[in-house]
Amino acid sequence: MNNELLSVVDENDRIIDTRPRHIIHSIGLRHRAVHILVFNEQGQLFLQKRSMKKDLNGGLWDTSAAGHVDAGEDYDITAIREIEEELGISAHTLEPLFKLPATADIGMEFIQVYRCIHNGPFNLAPDEIDDGDWFSVDEISGRISADDQRLTKTFKTIWREFETLAI
Repeated sequence: MNNELLSVVDENDRIIDTRPRHIIHSIGLRHRAVHILVFNEQGQLFLQKRSMKKDLNGGLWDTSAAGHVDAGEDYDITAIREIEEELGISAHTLEPLFKLPATADIGMEFIQVYRCIHNGPFNLAPDEIDDGDWFSVDEISGRISADDQRLTKTFKTIWREFETLAI
């Protein structure tokens, strides 16, 4: 994956360059990502436990599916690709919720967050995900309030924003 090419963007999320992923991460350039919150019909959220093979946040719990926007892609196409690659499902409808600005706390990524409803089952990508489970909204909110270190910082940021929107 070190050959993965990503768009470098400016402070207004306009593309200004294309660079390899590892360069972008090593020098902290702004780039794009998507995160998808997959809820079931009971209102529970599916979280993935990131593979220990991952170079960032291995073994931590994260959003249902996520990934970088590759050079030449847009947010919507990436979200569809990531949910298929990581969870093995086709999302019938992905609802765009909000976009977070690129900050150091979330890896200099502009993050477009989506929501969808799916009850599973999922076919988890073994190189990406070690485990996954459903969690109630109250349980997630409690874990985030307690600053649970088993959750990624990015997921905590996304969830806090999600809660403020009451959507």
